[in-house]
Amino acid sequence: MSEIQSLARGIRILELIWQAGRSMGITELAEQLEIDKSSASRLVKTLVQHGYLQHEQTSRRFVPGVRLYQIGWELVNRMPLREKARKHLYRLVEATGECAHTAIYSEGKALMIDDVEAEASLRVVGGVGRMLPMHCTAVGKSLLAFAKLPMPALLDSKTPRTISDSASLAAHLSEVVCASGYAYDDEEHEPGVRCLAAPVYNQQGIAVAAIGISGPTIRVTDDRVVALAEFVRRAAAELSAELVDG
Repeated sequence: MSEIQSLARGIRILELIWQAGRSMGITELAEQLEIDKSSASRLVKTLVQHGYLQHEQTSRRFVPGVRLYQIGWELVNRMPLREKARKHLYRLVEATGECAHTAIYSEGKALMIDDVEAEASLRVVGGVGRMLPMHCTAVGKSLLAFAKLPMPALLDSKTPRTISDSASLAAHLSEVVCASGYAYDDEEHEPGVRCLAAPVYNQQGIAVAAIGISGPTIRVTDDRVVALAEFVRRAAAELSAELVDG
């Protein structure tokens, strides 16, 4: 069966950049495909226009675009992730006394797909279907750090504690979140609220979700963070094991 050459080359460009695990420029792509730079540039421009590639923030090179991630996460969301995670949310609520939730990546944000509220009179009320920013929430930072998602273009300051500089956020994700194995929102999204989240992995070892807790600062105190984080990491690890086992 004959193939459409331009389509095949476009698919090959996506494969090259994805497999490389880094940004690539027009010259390098043209060399890999054994085509001229102008042809490679036209192909890349089309992929950018449709969201499958995007410019790297600090260069003229290209990285996977948001649309690729959206498709991936939409496919993931068709798995029984929400159902399998729910019992772990109840265990987190019981163990920590705080509200627990599961989130996935969708359309450039963290989509809350399930919430279990705590019984305390003072609690953080969630809500399934909420779309949360990636850069200043625990679930969002967990997805950014462990799923290697593209950095958000806009880093709005939600509170005085929000990290709104891309270089500072990148350093935080690498040096703090990845190093500790969990993400921590210290009143960065809402004043008086602290959240922790850890990554959930699928059979391919890809972080496909984040599971976490949220609570008021009067209970989620500095001296409790490490212990609470251990409960969260354990829940994420147990859920990951279930997804791996099928």
